[in-house]
Amino acid sequence: MKKFILSIVVVSMILSGCKTMNKQQKGTAVGAAGGALVGAAVGKGSIWGILIGAAVGGAAGNIIGKKMDNQAKELKQAIPTAQVERVGEGINVTFESGLMFKINSADISDTYKADLKGAADVFKKYAETNIVIEGHTDDSGADGFNMTLSEKRAKAVEAFLASNGVDTARMDSKWYGETQPKYPNDTEENRQKNRRVELGVVANDKMKQDAKENK
Repeated sequence: MKKFILSIVVVSMILSGCKTMNKQQKGTAVGAAGGALVGAAVGKGSIWGILIGAAVGGAAGNIIGKKMDNQAKELKQAIPTAQVERVGEGINVTFESGLMFKINSADISDTYKADLKGAADVFKKYAETNIVIEGHTDDSGADGFNMTLSEKRAKAVEAFLASNGVDTARMDSKWYGETQPKYPNDTEENRQKNRRVELGVVANDKMKQDAKENK
């Protein structure tokens, strides 16, 4: 129990932004602190938990972090309308559903397809990563409708990436309706933020093994 609490404290300090550590070092420290335990603590299925839980830590984590830094930089350039963050040894990409989809629809808007195409091109370049796709809504409307809508949107993004050359074996879609808000559903601004599709980019087994062998 003490080790579990210590892990949470250490990772909280790291992710709050220690100025003396670069992103690679933070990723290394997260893994060494027991990322899998912390990942379980932040909510089953959440992108944050998946990313922290996937950390291997140590020197291998440092190598993975460097590769993820490069990929994150290219994703920011390819999809300027999305929020791209480095978390642990992975990447969190958040798309605002209001820009990507029409209201109550899972059809990707024509104006957003160029951005998603740019993301697909980056993902194809970094083939040794896997992608978790999550659909989320706010609390407006019926629970069942929201769950179905979040499923359709997550699958629509996966299908679009696949149609643009991203291997389906690398992708895993999940959906949570209104059950995982990032912000309180108390204002329209916050509800817009909760209506989102998130991607988690993590190292696959080959990248992890290569990193451990210092390749």
